[in-house]
Amino acid sequence: MVKDVTALISQMTLEEKASLCSGLDFWHLKGIERLGIPSVMVTDGPHGLRKQANDADHLGIYDSVPATCFPSAVGLASTWNRELVERVGKALGNEAQAEKVAALLGPGVNIKRSPLCGRNFEYFSEDPYLSSEMAIAHINGVQSQGVGTSLKHFAVNNQEYRRMTVDAVVDERTLREIYLASFENTVKKAQPWTVMCSYNKVNGEFASQHKRLLTDILRDEWGFDGLVVSDWGAVDERVKGLQAGLDLEMPSSYGNGDNKIVEAVKNGSLSEDVLNHAVERIVTFILKYINNANIDATYDKEEHHTLAREVAAESVVLLKNENQILPLLRKGTISIIGALAKTPRYQGGGSSHVNPTKIDDIIGEIRKSASNNVNVLFALGYELDSDAINEDLVKQARDVAEQSDAVVLFVGLPDRYESEGYDREHLRIPENQKNLIEQLAEMHDNLVVVLNNGAPIEMPWLKQVKAVLEGYLGGQAFGGAIAKILFGDVNPSGKLAESFPVKLSDNPSHLNFPGDRDTVEYREGIFVGYRYYDTKEIDPLFPFGYGLSYTNFEYSDLRISSDTITDVEAVYVSLKVKNVGNIRGKDVVQLYVRDVESNVTRPLKELVGFDKVSLEPGEEKTVTFHLDKRAFAYYSVELNDWHVETGEFRVLIGQSSRDIKLEGSIFVESTVPIVNKIHRNTTVGDIMANPILAPVAMQFLKSMMEDSPLSATQKEGNANEMFDAMLKHMPLRAIVNFSMGAFTEKMLENIIDTLNSMLDTE
Repeated sequence: MVKDVTALISQMTLEEKASLCSGLDFWHLKGIERLGIPSVMVTDGPHGLRKQANDADHLGIYDSVPATCFPSAVGLASTWNRELVERVGKALGNEAQAEKVAALLGPGVNIKRSPLCGRNFEYFSEDPYLSSEMAIAHINGVQSQGVGTSLKHFAVNNQEYRRMTVDAVVDERTLREIYLASFENTVKKAQPWTVMCSYNKVNGEFASQHKRLLTDILRDEWGFDGLVVSDWGAVDERVKGLQAGLDLEMPSSYGNGDNKIVEAVKNGSLSEDVLNHAVERIVTFILKYINNANIDATYDKEEHHTLAREVAAESVVLLKNENQILPLLRKGTISIIGALAKTPRYQGGGSSHVNPTKIDDIIGEIRKSASNNVNVLFALGYELDSDAINEDLVKQARDVAEQSDAVVLFVGLPDRYESEGYDREHLRIPENQKNLIEQLAEMHDNLVVVLNNGAPIEMPWLKQVKAVLEGYLGGQAFGGAIAKILFGDVNPSGKLAESFPVKLSDNPSHLNFPGDRDTVEYREGIFVGYRYYDTKEIDPLFPFGYGLSYTNFEYSDLRISSDTITDVEAVYVSLKVKNVGNIRGKDVVQLYVRDVESNVTRPLKELVGFDKVSLEPGEEKTVTFHLDKRAFAYYSVELNDWHVETGEFRVLIGQSSRDIKLEGSIFVESTVPIVNKIHRNTTVGDIMANPILAPVAMQFLKSMMEDSPLSATQKEGNANEMFDAMLKHMPLRAIVNFSMGAFTEKMLENIIDTLNSMLDTE
């Protein structure tokens, strides 16, 4: 059903146009029946379709139809597998088509500024490059099925505390390099059908009416041509939002927003052209779905469950494996302990909560994988709805463990510890779980801990256990996945997409999270996650990109296609990866770049590439990366653009941000020098750092020094170094003051004019 959108808009009344700019109800957009524009439905769905049944509550929380619950975003990102995440996206798109849903409200690419954010399980990473690469794959998968996505939450939404009113205060460079970068790359490379604005303010203005974000940056800079929708209930002033670039208000405003738009057009405070553009984008979105709708779409629940299990297995991160206790041997007695093994926490709380088509029985799946040769016992160990220690449950757990050759203990964060709507206050697991770990470790040498949590936790007990598997929130098929990992049917290959601090106070945002009342200042700047830990030389509990395997890999033969490039050229980096172990495995090769010497503060290293490779024992493959200007650039506030400084860059190949295996070097020449006009407060050092100006400035200074009483200070003892240091940071005007009349204001004006004329002719 292809229609001419412009022609349709020309047939609408003002009231009809305004009506399209808000929802029909909680999940449906309005249509205009007489013009053949239907009402369509959108739903939550970053890791599974959450379509509400017709008789569900009006708040959009309960009674959603059954759908496949895949691992949440934290798990998807831990796979570092673009192809696998795209397959998940295709499955989600397929299910959306089957349920007549026009768009899934996700994925979320907000940065994990603090491990305390209650919604971190729904976001990919602390790193914008990894976040955007995962989002691109996710969106490409969903939209390949003729269903839209909604990239969210735009922008700087990194906490749940006062999320509807808090003002996120962040400097421009940090905004661009960290908090907008994940959105920018995703928009440019995947073009989501919609972008969802966040609740919060950004530097004093609500995101829902932030013209610089929604129009100047998102549309004009990045080329986004889709629909901008509000987060549910995020609109402050509807007309101001429309003028800023917010097309659609959700959910329904029950006529309030529509009436304000009509009144504003009639009184001349809102141009009807602005309204027409918004309506054009809304109608285009509706028709785009209708033209791609598959009324006969179905999906195979078992096939999607199998995919969910594959993804869950690949998202598991092996954090510790002392004496290669894993994989477990299929013999003897193994005890499974922990309430989370019986009542698994497989997804996060809040708007993304999915009603799964089925849920793996963890204990049953472990028994199935263990085979008949293994006696599998179970004990509850602790209660999920309380932190209190139940001594009877502890005793039962100890009795079961005493009979076992190995103990697998499931612990983590219950639903009440982390969810959309509130942030955590600490990184601890419940006291009854911590106590159980200590009790079992005291009596048993072969203790394996499996974690179910949506974000980092402290592990004061880490040295007491033999192995730790980070399972995150693994979706409905987590049980089968963890069973295959435990017994080696699947080799773990997940890598952390976030740093785990030893303690909360190590986190760079610690003193400024979640802020004071309605203001939160991002004072740590660009130093988020590993950028901070690596540069500050603070050892994390587990670093970004970390994850063990049941096999080993070796890297060799690093090659860089050119020793020198300009910032408008690309370079290729290649290396060989070999599986030197005895079993098949997958490894994530990570490429970081370091600016050796910079005039601006930069992190020690930044992720600019990664690739996941699968290798049989003894197999070797070549991995190749393509690096362009962005890999070496920082955001220059002087240029209002990404900029590369001329100089040497180190190319670092590692298995985590802390485990660098190979290093190389490349020299990058900038084609866009930052030209700052010289003025009376420009320092001598800044002038001398400019190769164009330095010779003339040197001649001038030499002449001035010879005639100035300042030269006498250089003859006193070891004053040369002190004098040079003072001169380097001295503004030009100060030379007039200190020259005792030898250098005049007129001479200062002349030298400034001379230096600026040299810059103008360059």
